[in-house]
Amino acid sequence: MLPATALAVLAYGFPALAGGQLNHVRARRLLWLAWAAHAVTLLSLLVGPVHFGFAPAISATSWLVVTAYLVESQFFPQLKARWAMGGLGSFSVVLAWFFPGTALAPQASAWLPLHWALGLSAYGMFAAAVVHAWMMTRVEHDIRMAQEADSGMPLLTLERLTFRFVGAGFALLTATLVAGVFFGESLYGQGQGHWRWDHKTFFALLSWVTFAVLLVGRSQWGWRGRRAVRVLYTGAIMLLLSYAGSRFVMEVLLGRMG
Repeated sequence: MLPATALAVLAYGFPALAGGQLNHVRARRLLWLAWAAHAVTLLSLLVGPVHFGFAPAISATSWLVVTAYLVESQFFPQLKARWAMGGLGSFSVVLAWFFPGTALAPQASAWLPLHWALGLSAYGMFAAAVVHAWMMTRVEHDIRMAQEADSGMPLLTLERLTFRFVGAGFALLTATLVAGVFFGESLYGQGQGHWRWDHKTFFALLSWVTFAVLLVGRSQWGWRGRRAVRVLYTGAIMLLLSYAGSRFVMEVLLGRMG
């Protein structure tokens, strides 16, 4: 849907480029408009043959991150991440326009969209955690340099929100993996077994272990700051490689569609 795509890119891009020249109310209205147009572009993937791939996965993930930001800004209006949300949204919408993915096979299981929904929700929560961790790192740097933090939120609040998103993402990722174990044959077809070992599964399990270590380290040893952020980034990269990365290799680098 070209009109919705263009509207989303423009509405996302203006707050990102305008910076501080755009007041908070107008910027938030533009982000809501972009969010709605972005949703239309995602729904258009379901019209006719369902399409999916690495770029739609990234687009859906960024839409969830923007959703989390817009909801969160209602409770924390001082949160300053408009340009980051606008840049992320614009990039993901354009990426999905150029790489719309492949059509879902007609014989695919009816449970597959639910499996995808769980996986994408996990992607979204961890992506939101990464954004908050990035802001947390900036605030920590500003404090050490005796500068005024520009995120608009206290360091401890950002840290608490980061780990809330990590906890929610971990629960969703666990549900996704459990669904793959118990419904693998229904999801991927007869003869695939209850568990399909491939690059996606391998990186998903590695990311699950990494996030589990992060949560245990946080609970038992009080991990915070740079150590916690490094482990979070490591898990997020592995999770990105699990689906979006493998699909990118197949669709773009190897030119294998499907």
